[in-house]
Order: sequence, then C-alpha cells, then structure tokens
Amino acid sequence: MKVLSMIQPWATLLVKGETLYETRSWKTRYRGPLAIHASQKVDKQACKYEPVRSLLAKNGFTEQNLPTGVILATCELTNCYQVIDANDTSAILDVGKVVTGEDFLLGDYSPGYFAWEIAGFRLLKPYIPAKGKLGLWEYPMQTIN
Repeated sequence: MKVLSMIQPWATLLVKGETLYETRSWKTRYRGPLAIHASQKVDKQACKYEPVRSLLAKNGFTEQNLPTGVILATCELTNCYQVIDANDTSAILDVGKVVTGEDFLLGDYSPGYFAWEIAGFRLLKPYIPAKGKLGLWEYPMQTIN
C-alpha cells in the first residue's frame, strides 16, 4: 500500500476529517488506497495557534499526546488539484473549486502548490509502528488490512 508521511498535528487533523485536502509542493498521478503515517516530528508552534489548538482539543489531543512514528489510518487519494490563485482567506484550484475557512487555514495554498483530495478514512487501532520516508512509499498491504 502507498503511504504518505506527515508531520503532526497535520496528520491527525487530516485523518480526523478536519480538512478535505493535504497540500504539497509536488503533484502525484497516483489515485487509490493510501495510508497516512505520522512522522516523529511535531510542529509544536502550530499546535499553539487557532484553529489548530481547538481542533486538536475537540478530538482529544494536545501537542503532548499526538501519536508519532505510526500509521494512523487508511483512505483513498481521489484527486490532485493545482492551486492557481490565492489571497489571505481563500484559494482557487485548477478545477474552479474555491478553498476557504478551516480547509484553507490548515494548508499551504501557495500558487503552484497542489491540494490532494483524500476521503474515506478508516482509523487504525492499534496504530502500526513504522519509520516514515519522503514521498509516497510502500508498506506491506497485508499488515494494514
């Protein structure tokens, strides 16, 4: 299975459905099953600011108890859109979709970046310990299902 490693708190906010997109500086042609891995790193500064702090609290997390070094969930990568324009409160994707609100605040919508549309999260319990990698990487499917 393809896996995407993400820094916390972004990994948890994505798998908990607090945002529709994961933003990246690179695009992917891959579509299909995807697992989300929380890397060892926690962006402690991001955890202190709104709306991140409130969204984490709503889901029972703080910067101190975010899971790291584990695969959190499986999902489907359904689309990859390019950001064509943005201002301080919204972004326009290449298909005409407009991103606003918390979705906008929880990503980097710089023009030229990409918004990966991800859906159908299935949280894993227990989480699967794994060492992350850059880019999309492979993990043996039978151990996730």
